[in-house]
Amino acid sequence: MGFTKTIKNIWSVEDLRKRIGITLLLVIIYRFGCYVVLPGINPDELMALKNFTADGLMQLLDMFSGGAFSQASIFALGIMPYITASIVIQLLGMVLPAFQKMQREGESGRMKLNQYTRYLTVLILVLQGPAYLMNLKYQVQAAGGHVEMGFMTIIFMTIVLAAGSMFIMWLGERIDQKGVGNGISFIILIGIIARLPEAFFQEFTGRLMNAQAGGLVLFLVEIIILLAVIAGAVLLVQGTRKVPVQYAKRVVGNKQYGGARQYIPLKVNAAGVMPIIFAQAIMFIPVTLVGFSTSHTGFFGALTDMYGFWYNLIYFIMIVAFTYFYTAITVRPAQMAEDMKRNNGFIPGIKPGKPTVDYLDSIMSRITLPGSLFLGIVAILPAIAHICGLNRNFASFFGGTSLLILVGVILDTLRIIEGHLLMRNYDGLMKDGRIKGRTTGNSAF
Repeated sequence: MGFTKTIKNIWSVEDLRKRIGITLLLVIIYRFGCYVVLPGINPDELMALKNFTADGLMQLLDMFSGGAFSQASIFALGIMPYITASIVIQLLGMVLPAFQKMQREGESGRMKLNQYTRYLTVLILVLQGPAYLMNLKYQVQAAGGHVEMGFMTIIFMTIVLAAGSMFIMWLGERIDQKGVGNGISFIILIGIIARLPEAFFQEFTGRLMNAQAGGLVLFLVEIIILLAVIAGAVLLVQGTRKVPVQYAKRVVGNKQYGGARQYIPLKVNAAGVMPIIFAQAIMFIPVTLVGFSTSHTGFFGALTDMYGFWYNLIYFIMIVAFTYFYTAITVRPAQMAEDMKRNNGFIPGIKPGKPTVDYLDSIMSRITLPGSLFLGIVAILPAIAHICGLNRNFASFFGGTSLLILVGVILDTLRIIEGHLLMRNYDGLMKDGRIKGRTTGNSAF
């Protein structure tokens, strides 16, 4: 009855009903575009490309594009170029005074940064488009097919690929404005979910046909472990350390204000999924530089084997480092201390000013370490799951970017829906309290 009542409440809110409907319509458009093949390409000759993207980093690229990469679709390059451009712009905001100034200019500065991000996205698409087309030509020819890739054809198809990626970005912005929010993250979420049924079915049939290796019993154990990992990811997204803040009484006329104790919730994982996105984008660079070459040997081969030791070691270290980096730029103890002082508040036992800044900074350093280590472990869990014998497609859902995006975006979306319900005096989605999303404001993008 509770679930039915919640659905009725959602349906009764006209604005929320429209937002959900628009989101579903845009998602359908996106999924339809993932199956529109580039002009001049025979879909029957793409089996070699599908085999090429069934493993390693290509599998991740195909997952983020919702399968469009292996389909040689007009959406083949997906949203990753925009993500890469966003990361570069954020990094520039840390080192270049001009970008730092734009970050402090509020809405006008944000619009300028968004415009620069779009320009950089187009530049990345212009570089990645020909590399993808050359690899497509090689894969089709290896399968005995033929595709014409003259100079003008490459230019034309690069324009089509760039337009497809920019259209995906536009869909994400429309979901932000007209839909349920988290547009770019939601687009990635849909691409990941689209791969889940196939991966689940492959693992189920594989265990069913191999009864000597555990059969269905082992499959049930895998599902239980997956649910435990999901629960851990939820705790990682929602975990906080509360710092008490005492507000002194202020007398205005004959009335007293303040005097109550409140808490600052410092998140164990204030960076969210961004460290994994940062690290994953950098791990994609070698593949892009060589034009998706199939000659993976030596050091390059180690960096393209997502189940190898060196790839996961470098990946893990980068995630820990980026967690500290992103936490440093999103959580600012100096600003928090200044806000407390301005509102006549203080941390009991800590002097206002620099001692408060040092205290908050030390707490963030201590709670970020276990959060970053757990985030790194979750990121490399797919490799561990594959070593334990799981199907590679199914193993990718045991951790990494896919799992954290699934958990984070779903929690954020439910929190947005719950906000609409509570704003109109309806019950929330849960009886035991509010849904906690990534309340630091750094949804994936």
